[in-house]
Formats: sequence, structure tokens, C-alpha cells
Amino acid sequence: MADVKAPSGKTVTVEQVRSAIRRPEIQTQTLKGLGLNKIRRRRTLQDTPEVRGMIHSIRHLVRVVESKG
Repeated sequence: MADVKAPSGKTVTVEQVRSAIRRPEIQTQTLKGLGLNKIRRRRTLQDTPEVRGMIHSIRHLVRVVESKG
């Protein structure tokens, strides 16, 4: 069985900065998987390798927002 790790409490905030129009369907699905579907929408997600991989695959459509403080 795979090891299940407890959430570390770390989060990452992602903002959509470009449209998914005229992009491959897999990129649109990745945006939806992150909870994004319109420009300027932000989502705070658990900072896991899976989420980081999704962000990396659509890095031209989103940006990681720096936290204040």
C-alpha cells in the first residue's frame, strides 16, 4: 500500500492570469481541477507534490501569489 501522509498545513495560493480558450482540453481540465475557471480567480490549496505538478503543467496560465507577512 502507498504511504498516506498527513497534511502539513502548508498552503499555496494560485491565481488564474490567462484564459483557457484555444488551449488543449487537458489544460482546461487541470484548471478546473485546481478550482479555477475565470481570469483573476484565486484559490488557496494544500501545498502537495500533486498540486505543485498541476501548477507546473499550466504555469503559463496561472501565477503563485505570495502571502503577506
